[in-house]
Order: sequence, then structure tokens, then C-alpha cells
Amino acid sequence: MGRATVRRRVLRIRESVHSHRPDTLAAEEPMEIRVGGRPLTVTMRTPGSDFDLAAGFLVSEGVVHAADDVRSIRYCAGATADGSNTFNVVDVALAPGVAAPDASLERNFYTTSSCGLCGKASLDAVRTTAAWTVAEDPCVVAQEVLESLPDRLRAAQRVFDTTGGLHAAGLFSAGGELLCLREDVGRHNAVDKVVGHALRSGLLPLRGTVLLVSGRASFELVQKAVMAGIPALAAVSAPSSLAAELAAESGMTLVGFLRGRSMNVYTGAERLS
Repeated sequence: MGRATVRRRVLRIRESVHSHRPDTLAAEEPMEIRVGGRPLTVTMRTPGSDFDLAAGFLVSEGVVHAADDVRSIRYCAGATADGSNTFNVVDVALAPGVAAPDASLERNFYTTSSCGLCGKASLDAVRTTAAWTVAEDPCVVAQEVLESLPDRLRAAQRVFDTTGGLHAAGLFSAGGELLCLREDVGRHNAVDKVVGHALRSGLLPLRGTVLLVSGRASFELVQKAVMAGIPALAAVSAPSSLAAELAAESGMTLVGFLRGRSMNVYTGAERLS
């Protein structure tokens, strides 16, 4: 199975001092997601929690909604000269009666680690109909709890400590308990891994929870949270205009620039106490 980190020899320069030393980098490798043996997309990701990633991606696209919708997830043999498994191809078998992904969901290009929307046929295809509504979720989060989440997320980022090059997504209870954390070179992959873990554990919809992401809040991250039934999304950086628009339409609480004791609440301020 692929490693989350890779060691590489570098030239380190500190003012006039030059030295050669090993450095630890976050691994980035392609992973192809297939459904019923049919290729659906290729994403650049950090190896680890690959089955969660595949499951979360299918939740985000509205293909599956519950653990019973997935019959199995397995690795397929990769295309190597010696026929060995690269662990970079994952095939999802859907349960009987679960419709296969619509052809419009197929990516025309691979999904990069920085942009989860590359190759989408149209913006309309992204506005997937959610299985649950978050607008009526009575979740209430204390301001001091929100303020504490970035430090709790950062303290749990083990791979980031060694590489400094990963995004993180953390799922918290309204009381501030860390329920799940995943790291990846792609922030959308990190969220898919969290959502996929929840699906495979039978926890969807994620009522009464807060999703914290280490970067900015894009449209797709809001969409993924809505599709998982998460009523509140917080980011340490800025949201995009389309992210705020979708959050408002969905009844989600969207918080940006969550740093220390300051934050901007863009939508759903009624959930903060």
C-alpha cells in the first residue's frame, strides 16, 4: 500500500551554511475510482484511507447515501510492468438496486489535488440534489467552542507535523469533540475521506456536527458538507462567493477566517451561541 510520506535528499541553505540532508515530503499519487469496473475519475491524493476517499466521493456526487448502498470496495491490480498491485485503482461495487453514476458525472480530465471540479460538464451538474436538508438542523455551537477547533485540529495533524504540506478536515461534535480527522494534499480529498468514513460507519446524515477545513472554503467543500448532512462548515481562510451563496441557499452555517478569537460568519449566524 502507498505511503503517506516520502523521504528525499535536499540541499538545505541557512544563510551561509549549506548542508545536504533528508527531508520528508507529503506523498502525492494518482488514484482511479471505478464503479462496477467502469472508470469514473482519477484524483491526485495522498495514499491512505483510500476506501473512505472513494466512498466519500460517491456521497458527494449523490450516488450513495448509506452504508448499505455499497456492497464492497477493493483495490484492483495497477498497470505495472511486473503486474504487481500499485494500490492506485479502487473499484466500488454498488448494492443491488443502487443506480450506477450518470454518465454526466464522468470527469473529462483527472481531478487535481488543488481543484476538485476540473472537468465537470457544467456547474449545474455540481448542484447535486442532497438526500437530507441541513436547514432544519437545530445544531447550536458556542462561540468559544468554535474558537478552540483550529488548535484541536492542528494538534491532531500527525503527517503535517513531519511534512508541513497537507490539508486537513476535521469533523467535530457541537461540543467540540473531534470525531474524525483526515489529511491529504487535496482539501477536497480530505473532506471526502471524512465523509466516506462516516458513510462506511453508518453515521450519515451527520446531524449536529461541525466540519473544519484547514484552508479556504470553496463551493465544492460546501456541497460535500451539504451532501453529508453537515449543518456547519468552518474554515481558517476565506470562502468563495459561490460557497457563501450555496451555504445560504442550503441553510448551512458558514464561518471563515476562524483564527484565535476572531471569525467571520457568512451565513447561519443563528446557530452560534
